[in-house]
Amino acid sequence: MALRFAPNLSMLYTEVPFLERFARAAAAGFRAVEFLFAYDVGAEAIRQRLDDLGLTAVLFNLYPGDFAAGERGLLSHPDRRDEARRRVEEALEFARQIGCHRIHAMLGNRRPDLERERQVACAVEQLAWAAPLADEADVTLLLEPLNAFDMPDYLIHTTAEGMEIVRAVDHPRVRLQYDVYHGQMQEGNLIHTITEHFAQIGHIQISDVPGRHQPGTGEIHFPNIFAALEQLGYTGYIGLEYRPLGETDESLAWLPREARG
Repeated sequence: MALRFAPNLSMLYTEVPFLERFARAAAAGFRAVEFLFAYDVGAEAIRQRLDDLGLTAVLFNLYPGDFAAGERGLLSHPDRRDEARRRVEEALEFARQIGCHRIHAMLGNRRPDLERERQVACAVEQLAWAAPLADEADVTLLLEPLNAFDMPDYLIHTTAEGMEIVRAVDHPRVRLQYDVYHGQMQEGNLIHTITEHFAQIGHIQISDVPGRHQPGTGEIHFPNIFAALEQLGYTGYIGLEYRPLGETDESLAWLPREARG
């Protein structure tokens, strides 16, 4: 079984403007891409790029709030329920227009004025509301634990915390997004964790530690990670969500062209 890879166009090919990155990815041999936020670009422009280049969009992020000011999602904020729901509906429509079936549903930061349990309960309530809408749209909503070193304020840092919410929602359209970088930074034991929670993992992303650069620049032994995913029968895409050391195409030397599509 061959694994499939998708460059994250918010982090790779930043040498050129966003819409030009699709062509760069296609020219490098990829057939799928992902990105963080592109609401300001517009679904029509993105769909045109995808269709022209024969690409598929496999993931993007739910609107996070004021990202530049440090906001990382709205779903766990009880006083922003209505806004969060509007953003879910917006994202599902965006997904429909570009033909994407996975959305990273960023939950939000921990708030010192609220008990964490109340924020978790709010996130569960919001996701339980969103899950049937996602099901109608053929979209899976993904929760990603973000490590406490880079994202000290985020609501979920560990796989266990992410799984607590996934299990509480208890809907097949709400699953875990496992980023090898965040996993290694936070808790290590990558292959065991992936194996233990494989049935609930809906998407995987990779980058090396330290630095969040391309595989081969740090301490993670990616051949073992890939072998484990093949043995487990992973059929989804692996998102390349790293900061290239050097020019993007040069940073892809670890991944032979014939393995990219």
